[in-house]
Amino acid sequence: MHPHSVPSPRHRSRLGFVPGAAPGALNVEPNAAPPVLQAIAYHGDDFVEKRLAAPQDVLELLRDWPITWLNVAGLGNADVLNELGKIFGLHPLALEDVTHLHQRAKVEQYGEQLFIVARMPRRDEDFETEQLSLFVGKNYLLTFIEDPGDCFESVRTRLRGGGPLREAGPGYLAYGLIDAVVDAYFPVVETFAERLDRLEDRVIARPSRRAVAEIHAAKHSLRSVRRIVWPLREAVNSLVRDPSPLIDDNTRVHLRDCYDHLVQIIDLVETYRELCSDLTDLYLSSLSNRMNEVMKVLTIIATLFMPLSFITGLYGMNFHTERSRWNMPELDWRYGYPFALGMMALTALGMLWYFWHKGWLSNGKT
Repeated sequence: MHPHSVPSPRHRSRLGFVPGAAPGALNVEPNAAPPVLQAIAYHGDDFVEKRLAAPQDVLELLRDWPITWLNVAGLGNADVLNELGKIFGLHPLALEDVTHLHQRAKVEQYGEQLFIVARMPRRDEDFETEQLSLFVGKNYLLTFIEDPGDCFESVRTRLRGGGPLREAGPGYLAYGLIDAVVDAYFPVVETFAERLDRLEDRVIARPSRRAVAEIHAAKHSLRSVRRIVWPLREAVNSLVRDPSPLIDDNTRVHLRDCYDHLVQIIDLVETYRELCSDLTDLYLSSLSNRMNEVMKVLTIIATLFMPLSFITGLYGMNFHTERSRWNMPELDWRYGYPFALGMMALTALGMLWYFWHKGWLSNGKT
């Protein structure tokens, strides 16, 4: 085992740290994907792209090419990570942060290197993210991601096709990757807009506890987006604000545009979070209205039966007609029973007409 690697114990903290580990020790997850090294070297019209079999293969690219981008997809081998740390002269604390996969977005300066941490979306529906670590040097860009698969294909396509990206330095390439990460959040936020629209229709038509649970789940995910994007905004702002020889003025101009995109995302997230609260209030209001409709129907039924109960109770009294001719003469009348039924029917119809005339039978729809 490498002397600077730390075995993965059974019990880890929720933040991925090993309690009691020495500063700079690598915390390699036992189920982490093995590293895949993909390198792109370029300058002007010259371009090469290939997969490296070992970390030492990047030395030739660093020697022969003005700018080299090495992307490491997978953090499951501490020996490879330590070897890359030696080749690029990475600070042990920065390399440790690469394997601690719950870092907030940040920017740190280590000598002549710029260390940037961001979180990259993986999937839209579940909103899963992975940590992206970037090391910017004078003639290289070194990136680490957790698993193969990223949102950088547009940047690779621009590099393959030539253009301004090949003429710029590693700092501008780092901006391109950060901008691709920021752009990847827009589809994520749009999925929340579609989900909330569907939930609004469901809450209005058929309010249910399941809809409320989905609203709370969406609100929780939006809170996670905000918790991730807000530090990223501050990190990009620090790249724009703080002077660094690795970030030129032209790159800062583009980073300001990236900062504006992050502000837009945060504004959208805040709007959708407020919409979640409004949907919860709408659910409670719809539930209350539905209960009021039920209570109105039950009240009308009870009101209709009140005079009917009075009539049936009146004719249920035990007065003997032979004692007096005033003792309920309808009991000896041939049409007494039809008369009582007709009186109850007319009473019910008269009350229904009165309720309708007053508008109490309306369902509130125009």
